[in-house]
Amino acid sequence: MARTKEFDPDTVLRRALELFWERGYEATSMSDLVEHLGIAKASIYGTFGGKRELYLKALQSYLETTDPAIMAALSQPGPVLPAVRELVQRYITEAARPDTYLGCMVVNSAVEMARRDEAVARLVESSWAHLETTLTSALLRARAQGELSADSDPRALARFLLVFFQGVRVLERTPDSAARLRDAARVAVSVLV
Repeated sequence: MARTKEFDPDTVLRRALELFWERGYEATSMSDLVEHLGIAKASIYGTFGGKRELYLKALQSYLETTDPAIMAALSQPGPVLPAVRELVQRYITEAARPDTYLGCMVVNSAVEMARRDEAVARLVESSWAHLETTLTSALLRARAQGELSADSDPRALARFLLVFFQGVRVLERTPDSAARLRDAARVAVSVLV
């Protein structure tokens, strides 16, 4: 007779995400996971596979909650550019909370692992492609509504914003970046005309 699990896999996955998000993949040992999750090593292997598989599932879980929020913000009816400007401001506001904000799990994963782990690279690229597509669609709508000039290039603007957003996530991890980020945000908003 099979034993029933004495833990909720979704809760464990959420806790694993928290730990990986805070420390990264390499700095999180299996012992750290056992202690933080409160389950045995065998349970981690039996439920999730190894550390890498747990990390990939945690990253996927992060994407499933983060990406739809941006899509919803940019898909609202009405003027588009205020929503894009609000998104720029949201990134800057989150960056201003370095003591409580852990950055972006996607950017953290890209910086730490994407060059050497194909599965991580695919998840990162999927997230960035989704953001680029969402921004492009929103900016096409903005152009159609007359918020952007007729000769604007929504895809190029979307790519610029994607790079800007990811750059914010990298710089927010460094001390004394607030002035740089504010100036960059001002320029980012200025190109949206």
